[in-house]
Amino acid sequence: MKVRSWLSTCSSTTCIATSGGGGATTPSTKPFHSDTSSDIQFLSSPSSQDTSSSSLQSNLSLLTLPSVPSLQKLSPENLNLSVATHFLTTLKHRRPVHINFMAVNDNLLYAASGNEVNVFEIINNTLIDTFSGDNISSGAVKSVAFCDGKIFTAHQDCKIRVWKLTIHKKHKFITILPTLEDRFRKFILPQNYVKVRRHKKKLWIEHHDAVSGLAVYENSVSSISWDKSLKIWRGTDFRCTESITAHDDSINAVIVSNDGIIYTGSADKRIKVWGTAKVQEKKEKKIHLIATLEKHKSAVNALALNSARNILFSGACDRSILVWEREESANYMVVTGALRGHSRAILCLISVNDFLFSGSADQTLRIWQRRVDGLYCCLAVLDGHQKPVRSLAAAEGGDSGGGVKVFSGSFDGEIKVWQVEVSGVISPLS
Repeated sequence: MKVRSWLSTCSSTTCIATSGGGGATTPSTKPFHSDTSSDIQFLSSPSSQDTSSSSLQSNLSLLTLPSVPSLQKLSPENLNLSVATHFLTTLKHRRPVHINFMAVNDNLLYAASGNEVNVFEIINNTLIDTFSGDNISSGAVKSVAFCDGKIFTAHQDCKIRVWKLTIHKKHKFITILPTLEDRFRKFILPQNYVKVRRHKKKLWIEHHDAVSGLAVYENSVSSISWDKSLKIWRGTDFRCTESITAHDDSINAVIVSNDGIIYTGSADKRIKVWGTAKVQEKKEKKIHLIATLEKHKSAVNALALNSARNILFSGACDRSILVWEREESANYMVVTGALRGHSRAILCLISVNDFLFSGSADQTLRIWQRRVDGLYCCLAVLDGHQKPVRSLAAAEGGDSGGGVKVFSGSFDGEIKVWQVEVSGVISPLS
């Protein structure tokens, strides 16, 4: 059985997280110490271990990306900020297996766990529905997206499934992508087949490895896969309109900006930027490569965009979150620096309001905020999971009506709910 995930695309010294003890621990918020050092230091005296822990974790990242400056030069105390993080609850679901992905839509949290998707009301944190593929052979659900009132789920069996939410808040299965109709249109002509391995061909509209991510722009859905391809689907009739080989290795992350620019991150250590252009003789738009962003030294696992969509964050197995900003005179985007502190691979990133949240194989969740001069502040480190934090989701407001409600999903099968509130004056993440 082939299992290819973040564990197989990263070095063992970077990504393998040691599991916690036998019992559950009480979630906590670790104190943050700003990292202002520029040199690698290894402090071993007992008196310095606590105060240097954050610096040592940052230095692990410096070992792999020494040429990229650190941007987290600030602490909440420097900015007169009051940061309140509250652990609210742990969501219960039917089968506590790996949490692969989470997303929030219309006050509902969709949490992919194994081959099932659990749906929670985020206001009262209650489970309202669980749905899955037609059988267990559909494999793990890798991603969830929402387009034109429908729910799209990406699966390890190389397929995308489409669902509809009923008035009773149950999820009804609609179809599988590619659809039988789409397959029927293509199967006759030989030019519609592509070679996927020796002596085996597939229709170009089919993924031939796990579908690892989905992203939505207007009425189109972008899908990525471990087969190295990027495909575009119409949300109206579910037809695949385009497919390209986008990377040299498995694609792990995809995100689309509000102007339709597609960003993909891969195990080949690269981030690629894709645009669309109309073809004169056809109504359809064609994908073209805008730029290739190269700086990471290991597999890229996660991507996020700020609210203004002009700053890209990328997380990789090299323990760093790189910050990319638009630079028209350069190759579309340039690295302005790195956010360091996680001691193992970065597995997930989300940006909500003026916050950036990162989850890691070091079993922690970090909260970041940007100042107008481009420097960043690590507001808090949330600790409580017993295994790597694989997915994050967030909703504005929360139980108190302010701040951000954050959901963290882990390989320990738990979904923890946090409330984050910051008071004081700081320039937004824009």
